[in-house]
Amino acid sequence: MNRKRAGLLGLLASVGMGALVCQAAAADLPVAQDASDVTVFKQLSPWQIRVRALGVITQDDGSVDGVAGSDLSFSDTVIPELDITYFFTDNIAAELILGTTYAKVYGEGSISGLNQIGKTWVLPPTLTLQYHFTNFGAFKPYVGAGVNYTIFYSQSADSADKLHVKNAFGAAVQAGFDYMIDDHWGVNLDVKKIFMEPDFDVTVAGTKMSGKAELNPWLIGAGITYRF
Repeated sequence: MNRKRAGLLGLLASVGMGALVCQAAAADLPVAQDASDVTVFKQLSPWQIRVRALGVITQDDGSVDGVAGSDLSFSDTVIPELDITYFFTDNIAAELILGTTYAKVYGEGSISGLNQIGKTWVLPPTLTLQYHFTNFGAFKPYVGAGVNYTIFYSQSADSADKLHVKNAFGAAVQAGFDYMIDDHWGVNLDVKKIFMEPDFDVTVAGTKMSGKAELNPWLIGAGITYRF
């Protein structure tokens, strides 16, 4: 019986030692982590650019001081546009809008006989503060408002002897959306209204006059978005 008991105790001791060795080996093995427990955070740059084709549609209004029934109209154009956006947060951003176009100035009403009075190139850099909605998935609408400073350059006269449109400040409002194809690329549709009513001087048949050109254009654009 003593030999049997001793043998049994030896067998139990061997099994116990084997279990301890297995546990130690298992502790040294890497533990596989469930992929569902791993969260990947992608930090996007705060910078974004857009390139758009832009339709510039003017209000076609204005007048020459002291000339009853005078009116003005302006040509509409399609131009390329670049804008640069900086995101302060996911929702708040500032956008600088860059583009240049031209406007032909026509006499209307009582001065319609002047036909094309002249032409001027227009550089209207515009800065807006935007709110971006972020709870619609890939569809990302936004609204904005800001200030515009319009520079008129390379001015020329046609039926007038001389035309000088003066640089002017104005307000701007906008609404649009990006539809993001992935984290970086998307398509964009944007509509802006710029309140642009510069004063001008014009000389016709040697007589110098002044007035106000109420362009107030709608800017309707579509293009490509890239978020860095």
